[in-house]
Amino acid sequence: MGSGATSPERSRRVGIALCAVSACGFGLMAIFATKAYDAGLGVTTVLATRFVLAAATFWAIVAVRRALAARRASMPAPHSAPPRRVVLGALALGAGYTVQSGCFFSALRHIDASLTSLLLYTFPVLVCVGAIALGRERFEPWKAAALTLATAGTALVLLGGGSGGLQATGVVLALGAAVAYSVYLLVADEIIGRIDPWLLSALIATSAAVVLVTTGAASGALELADGAGMLWIVAIALLSTVLPMGTLLLGMARVGASTGAIVSTIEPVVTVSLAVLLLGDALGPAQLLGGALVLGAVLALQSRRATVSRDGAPLEARGPAAVGAAASEAA
Repeated sequence: MGSGATSPERSRRVGIALCAVSACGFGLMAIFATKAYDAGLGVTTVLATRFVLAAATFWAIVAVRRALAARRASMPAPHSAPPRRVVLGALALGAGYTVQSGCFFSALRHIDASLTSLLLYTFPVLVCVGAIALGRERFEPWKAAALTLATAGTALVLLGGGSGGLQATGVVLALGAAVAYSVYLLVADEIIGRIDPWLLSALIATSAAVVLVTTGAASGALELADGAGMLWIVAIALLSTVLPMGTLLLGMARVGASTGAIVSTIEPVVTVSLAVLLLGDALGPAQLLGGALVLGAVLALQSRRATVSRDGAPLEARGPAAVGAAASEAA
Protein backbone atom coordinates (compact mmCIF):
# COMPACT_ATOMS: atom_id res chain seq x y z
CA MET A 1 0.00 0.00 0.00
CA GLY A 2 2.77 2.36 0.99
CA SER A 3 4.85 1.70 -2.12
CA GLY A 4 1.80 2.04 -4.34
CA ALA A 5 0.96 5.40 -2.80
CA THR A 6 4.45 6.75 -3.29
CA SER A 7 4.94 5.42 -6.82
CA PRO A 8 3.05 8.28 -8.57
CA GLU A 9 4.97 10.86 -6.54
CA ARG A 10 8.26 9.19 -7.37
CA SER A 11 7.34 9.15 -11.05
CA ARG A 12 6.49 12.83 -10.85
CA ARG A 13 9.84 13.65 -9.27
CA VAL A 14 11.68 11.71 -11.96
CA GLY A 15 9.66 13.51 -14.62
CA ILE A 16 10.47 16.92 -13.18
CA ALA A 17 14.16 15.99 -13.00
CA LEU A 18 14.13 14.88 -16.64
CA CYS A 19 12.48 18.14 -17.74
CA ALA A 20 15.08 20.07 -15.74
CA VAL A 21 17.88 18.17 -17.50
CA SER A 22 16.27 19.06 -20.82
CA ALA A 23 16.10 22.75 -19.96
CA CYS A 24 19.72 22.77 -18.80
CA GLY A 25 20.83 21.07 -22.01
CA PHE A 26 19.20 23.71 -24.17
CA GLY A 27 20.42 26.41 -21.85
CA LEU A 28 23.97 25.33 -22.70
CA MET A 29 23.47 25.75 -26.44
CA ALA A 30 24.31 29.46 -26.63
CA ILE A 31 27.48 28.84 -24.60
CA PHE A 32 28.62 26.00 -26.87
CA ALA A 33 27.84 28.05 -29.98
CA THR A 34 29.89 30.99 -28.72
CA LYS A 35 32.83 28.67 -28.07
CA ALA A 36 32.50 27.22 -31.58
CA TYR A 37 32.65 30.73 -33.03
CA ASP A 38 35.74 31.45 -30.94
CA ALA A 39 37.32 28.39 -32.58
CA GLY A 40 36.88 30.06 -35.96
CA LEU A 41 33.74 28.33 -37.26
CA GLY A 42 30.90 30.09 -39.06
CA VAL A 43 27.17 29.92 -38.42
CA THR A 44 26.40 27.73 -41.45
CA THR A 45 29.09 25.18 -40.59
CA VAL A 46 27.96 24.95 -36.98
CA LEU A 47 24.28 24.52 -37.85
CA ALA A 48 24.78 22.12 -40.76
CA THR A 49 27.10 19.84 -38.79
CA ARG A 50 24.82 20.02 -35.76
CA PHE A 51 21.78 18.81 -37.66
CA VAL A 52 23.68 16.13 -39.58
CA LEU A 53 24.89 14.63 -36.30
CA ALA A 54 21.50 15.05 -34.61
CA ALA A 55 19.65 13.47 -37.54
CA ALA A 56 21.98 10.46 -37.56
CA THR A 57 21.47 10.00 -33.82
CA PHE A 58 17.68 10.33 -34.02
CA TRP A 59 17.47 7.78 -36.86
CA ALA A 60 19.60 5.40 -34.79
CA ILE A 61 17.17 5.80 -31.90
CA VAL A 62 14.19 5.16 -34.20
CA ALA A 63 15.88 2.01 -35.54
CA VAL A 64 16.67 0.71 -32.04
CA ARG A 65 13.12 1.31 -30.84
CA ARG A 66 11.68 -0.53 -33.82
CA ALA A 67 14.07 -3.44 -33.29
CA LEU A 68 13.13 -3.67 -29.61
CA ALA A 69 9.43 -3.52 -30.48
CA ALA A 70 9.89 -6.37 -32.91
CA ARG A 71 11.78 -8.52 -30.40
CA ARG A 72 9.58 -7.90 -27.38
CA ALA A 73 5.96 -8.72 -27.97
CA SER A 74 5.02 -7.21 -24.61
CA MET A 75 6.56 -3.86 -25.47
CA PRO A 76 4.16 -1.31 -27.02
CA ALA A 77 5.21 -0.73 -30.61
CA PRO A 78 6.05 2.79 -31.71
CA HIS A 79 3.48 4.72 -33.73
CA SER A 80 2.53 3.07 -37.01
CA ALA A 81 3.77 4.61 -40.23
CA PRO A 82 2.34 8.16 -40.43
CA PRO A 83 0.39 9.37 -43.47
CA ARG A 84 2.43 10.86 -46.30
CA ARG A 85 0.91 14.27 -45.64
CA VAL A 86 2.17 14.22 -42.06
CA VAL A 87 5.67 13.21 -43.18
CA LEU A 88 5.76 16.02 -45.74
CA GLY A 89 4.57 18.43 -43.05
CA ALA A 90 7.36 17.30 -40.74
CA LEU A 91 9.93 17.84 -43.49
CA ALA A 92 8.51 21.31 -44.11
CA LEU A 93 8.84 22.05 -40.40
CA GLY A 94 12.50 21.11 -40.61
CA ALA A 95 13.03 23.60 -43.44
CA GLY A 96 11.30 26.31 -41.40
CA TYR A 97 13.26 25.34 -38.31
CA THR A 98 16.45 26.36 -40.07
CA VAL A 99 15.18 29.95 -40.16
CA GLN A 100 14.74 30.04 -36.40
CA SER A 101 18.08 28.38 -35.75
CA GLY A 102 19.83 30.64 -38.24
CA CYS A 103 18.45 33.76 -36.58
CA PHE A 104 19.33 32.54 -33.09
CA PHE A 105 22.88 31.46 -33.90
CA SER A 106 23.50 34.60 -35.99
CA ALA A 107 22.27 36.80 -33.15
CA LEU A 108 25.01 35.33 -30.97
CA ARG A 109 27.55 36.90 -33.34
CA HIS A 110 26.24 40.37 -32.51
CA ILE A 111 24.96 40.41 -28.93
CA ASP A 112 25.68 38.57 -25.70
CA ALA A 113 24.36 35.04 -25.16
CA SER A 114 22.42 36.22 -22.13
CA LEU A 115 20.56 38.92 -24.08
CA THR A 116 19.90 36.54 -26.97
CA SER A 117 18.38 33.98 -24.62
CA LEU A 118 16.13 36.50 -22.88
CA LEU A 119 14.88 37.95 -26.17
CA LEU A 120 14.24 34.48 -27.60
CA TYR A 121 12.19 33.56 -24.57
CA THR A 122 9.49 36.04 -25.54
CA PHE A 123 8.18 33.31 -27.88
CA PRO A 124 5.77 31.66 -25.39
CA VAL A 125 3.79 34.88 -25.18
CA LEU A 126 3.94 35.31 -28.97
CA VAL A 127 2.54 31.80 -29.40
CA CYS A 128 -0.28 32.63 -27.00
CA VAL A 129 -1.13 35.71 -29.08
CA GLY A 130 -0.99 33.66 -32.27
CA ALA A 131 -3.20 30.95 -30.82
CA ILE A 132 -5.79 33.55 -29.85
CA ALA A 133 -5.63 35.15 -33.31
CA LEU A 134 -6.17 31.74 -34.94
CA GLY A 135 -9.09 30.96 -32.66
CA ARG A 136 -7.33 28.09 -30.90
CA GLU A 137 -7.47 29.81 -27.51
CA ARG A 138 -9.83 32.30 -25.95
CA PHE A 139 -8.78 35.81 -25.02
CA GLU A 140 -8.88 36.28 -21.26
CA PRO A 141 -7.81 39.15 -18.98
CA TRP A 142 -5.01 37.15 -17.35
CA LYS A 143 -3.50 36.51 -20.78
CA ALA A 144 -3.58 40.23 -21.52
CA ALA A 145 -1.84 40.86 -18.20
CA ALA A 146 0.86 38.32 -19.03
CA LEU A 147 1.37 39.90 -22.45
CA THR A 148 1.72 43.33 -20.88
CA LEU A 149 4.23 41.97 -18.39
CA ALA A 150 6.30 40.34 -21.14
CA THR A 151 6.20 43.48 -23.29
CA ALA A 152 7.39 45.63 -20.42
CA GLY A 153 10.14 43.13 -19.64
CA THR A 154 11.33 43.06 -23.25
CA ALA A 155 11.41 46.86 -23.33
CA LEU A 156 13.58 46.91 -20.20
CA VAL A 157 15.95 44.32 -21.68
CA LEU A 158 16.33 46.44 -24.83
CA LEU A 159 16.62 49.79 -23.08
CA GLY A 160 18.80 48.60 -20.19
CA GLY A 161 22.00 48.86 -22.22
CA GLY A 162 24.17 46.03 -20.87
CA SER A 163 27.93 46.29 -20.92
CA GLY A 164 28.10 43.85 -23.84
CA GLY A 165 26.53 46.42 -26.15
CA LEU A 166 23.12 46.35 -27.78
CA GLN A 167 23.54 46.05 -31.53
CA ALA A 168 20.38 46.53 -33.57
CA THR A 169 21.27 43.63 -35.87
CA GLY A 170 21.57 41.21 -32.96
CA VAL A 171 18.33 42.39 -31.42
CA VAL A 172 16.43 42.01 -34.71
CA LEU A 173 17.87 38.52 -35.22
CA ALA A 174 17.04 37.39 -31.68
CA LEU A 175 13.48 38.71 -31.90
CA GLY A 176 13.26 37.20 -35.40
CA ALA A 177 14.18 33.83 -33.88
CA ALA A 178 11.37 34.24 -31.35
CA VAL A 179 8.84 35.06 -34.09
CA ALA A 180 10.05 32.22 -36.33
CA TYR A 181 9.85 29.72 -33.49
CA SER A 182 6.36 30.92 -32.60
CA VAL A 183 5.19 30.25 -36.17
CA TYR A 184 6.97 26.88 -36.09
CA LEU A 185 5.10 25.83 -32.94
CA LEU A 186 1.73 26.97 -34.25
CA VAL A 187 2.24 24.93 -37.42
CA ALA A 188 3.67 21.95 -35.51
CA ASP A 189 0.52 21.90 -33.40
CA GLU A 190 -1.28 20.40 -36.40
CA ILE A 191 1.21 17.52 -36.65
CA ILE A 192 2.05 16.63 -33.06
CA GLY A 193 0.13 13.54 -31.96
CA ARG A 194 -0.10 12.08 -35.48
CA ILE A 195 3.47 10.81 -35.56
CA ASP A 196 5.97 9.15 -33.24
CA PRO A 197 7.86 12.04 -31.59
CA TRP A 198 11.23 10.36 -32.17
CA LEU A 199 10.44 9.95 -35.86
CA LEU A 200 9.22 13.54 -35.98
CA SER A 201 12.51 14.71 -34.47
CA ALA A 202 14.47 12.62 -37.00
CA LEU A 203 12.52 14.05 -39.95
CA ILE A 204 12.88 17.65 -38.77
CA ALA A 205 16.62 17.27 -38.15
CA THR A 206 17.10 15.56 -41.52
CA SER A 207 15.23 18.27 -43.40
CA ALA A 208 17.20 21.00 -41.63
CA ALA A 209 20.47 19.21 -42.39
CA VAL A 210 19.65 18.90 -46.10
CA VAL A 211 18.70 22.58 -46.37
CA LEU A 212 21.79 23.81 -44.51
CA VAL A 213 24.27 21.51 -46.25
CA THR A 214 22.85 22.38 -49.68
CA THR A 215 22.76 26.15 -49.16
CA GLY A 216 26.11 26.11 -47.38
CA ALA A 217 27.81 24.21 -50.19
CA ALA A 218 26.22 26.43 -52.85
CA SER A 219 27.28 29.64 -51.11
CA GLY A 220 30.74 28.40 -50.20
CA ALA A 221 30.05 29.04 -46.51
CA LEU A 222 30.37 25.40 -45.53
CA GLU A 223 33.68 24.42 -43.96
CA LEU A 224 35.11 21.19 -42.61
CA ALA A 225 35.05 21.42 -38.84
CA ASP A 226 37.88 19.82 -36.90
CA GLY A 227 39.74 20.10 -33.62
CA ALA A 228 38.19 22.16 -30.83
CA GLY A 229 35.49 23.53 -33.13
CA MET A 230 34.23 20.03 -33.94
CA LEU A 231 34.12 19.16 -30.25
CA TRP A 232 31.86 22.14 -29.55
CA ILE A 233 29.54 21.15 -32.43
CA VAL A 234 29.33 17.60 -31.10
CA ALA A 235 28.39 19.08 -27.73
CA ILE A 236 25.65 21.15 -29.39
CA ALA A 237 24.30 18.15 -31.32
CA LEU A 238 24.34 15.64 -28.48
CA LEU A 239 24.10 17.64 -25.24
CA SER A 240 21.96 20.54 -26.52
CA THR A 241 19.80 18.79 -29.12
CA VAL A 242 19.39 15.02 -28.81
CA LEU A 243 19.76 14.68 -25.03
CA PRO A 244 17.39 17.49 -24.04
CA MET A 245 14.79 16.52 -26.63
CA GLY A 246 14.90 12.93 -25.37
CA THR A 247 14.67 13.84 -21.70
CA LEU A 248 11.83 16.23 -22.46
CA LEU A 249 9.83 13.44 -24.10
CA LEU A 250 10.46 11.11 -21.17
CA GLY A 251 9.74 13.80 -18.60
CA MET A 252 6.50 14.97 -20.17
CA ALA A 253 5.30 11.36 -20.30
CA ARG A 254 5.43 11.42 -16.50
CA VAL A 255 4.30 14.93 -15.58
CA GLY A 256 2.49 16.24 -18.65
CA ALA A 257 3.04 19.33 -20.76
CA SER A 258 1.94 21.95 -18.25
CA THR A 259 4.38 20.92 -15.54
CA GLY A 260 7.11 20.47 -18.12
CA ALA A 261 6.32 24.00 -19.31
CA ILE A 262 6.93 25.48 -15.90
CA VAL A 263 10.14 23.52 -15.32
CA SER A 264 11.52 24.60 -18.71
CA THR A 265 11.52 28.21 -17.54
CA ILE A 266 14.92 27.57 -15.97
CA GLU A 267 16.45 27.36 -19.48
CA PRO A 268 17.20 31.10 -19.93
CA VAL A 269 18.27 31.28 -16.29
CA VAL A 270 20.90 28.62 -17.03
CA THR A 271 22.06 30.47 -20.14
CA VAL A 272 22.31 33.85 -18.43
CA SER A 273 24.10 32.44 -15.38
CA LEU A 274 26.67 30.51 -17.43
CA ALA A 275 27.16 33.43 -19.81
CA VAL A 276 28.04 35.65 -16.87
CA LEU A 277 30.34 33.06 -15.29
CA LEU A 278 32.05 31.67 -18.41
CA LEU A 279 31.77 34.35 -21.10
CA GLY A 280 31.97 37.50 -19.04
CA ASP A 281 28.52 38.74 -20.04
CA ALA A 282 27.05 41.40 -17.81
CA LEU A 283 23.46 42.60 -17.59
CA GLY A 284 22.44 45.94 -16.16
CA PRO A 285 19.88 46.16 -13.33
CA ALA A 286 17.12 47.18 -15.75
CA GLN A 287 17.87 44.21 -17.99
CA LEU A 288 17.85 41.80 -15.07
CA LEU A 289 14.47 43.19 -14.03
CA GLY A 290 13.23 42.93 -17.60
CA GLY A 291 14.34 39.32 -17.85
CA ALA A 292 12.56 38.54 -14.59
CA LEU A 293 9.36 40.11 -15.95
CA VAL A 294 9.54 38.06 -19.16
CA LEU A 295 10.06 34.83 -17.20
CA GLY A 296 7.30 35.86 -14.81
CA ALA A 297 4.91 36.29 -17.73
CA VAL A 298 5.77 32.82 -19.05
CA LEU A 299 5.31 31.29 -15.60
CA ALA A 300 1.97 33.07 -15.25
CA LEU A 301 0.78 31.68 -18.58
CA GLN A 302 1.88 28.13 -17.87
CA SER A 303 0.86 28.04 -14.19
CA ARG A 304 -2.60 29.30 -15.08
CA ARG A 305 -2.96 26.60 -17.75
CA ALA A 306 -1.82 23.95 -15.30
CA THR A 307 -4.64 24.84 -12.89
CA VAL A 308 -7.39 24.62 -15.49
CA SER A 309 -9.32 21.36 -15.22
CA ARG A 310 -12.13 19.47 -16.84
CA ASP A 311 -14.26 17.13 -14.71
CA GLY A 312 -11.77 17.63 -11.89
CA ALA A 313 -8.80 16.37 -13.93
CA PRO A 314 -5.90 18.64 -14.94
CA LEU A 315 -5.76 19.53 -18.60
CA GLU A 316 -2.35 18.76 -20.06
CA ALA A 317 -1.96 21.23 -22.90
CA ARG A 318 -0.77 20.37 -26.37
CA GLY A 319 0.87 22.50 -29.03
CA PRO A 320 0.54 26.23 -28.31
CA ALA A 321 -0.78 25.51 -24.84
CA ALA A 322 2.44 23.70 -24.08
CA VAL A 323 4.81 26.30 -25.46
CA GLY A 324 6.84 26.47 -22.29
CA ALA A 325 7.61 22.79 -22.52
CA ALA A 326 8.29 23.13 -26.20
CA ALA A 327 10.95 25.68 -25.29
CA SER A 328 13.24 22.76 -24.95
CA GLU A 329 13.25 22.48 -28.74
CA ALA A 330 14.10 26.11 -29.26
CA ALA A 331 17.13 27.09 -31.30
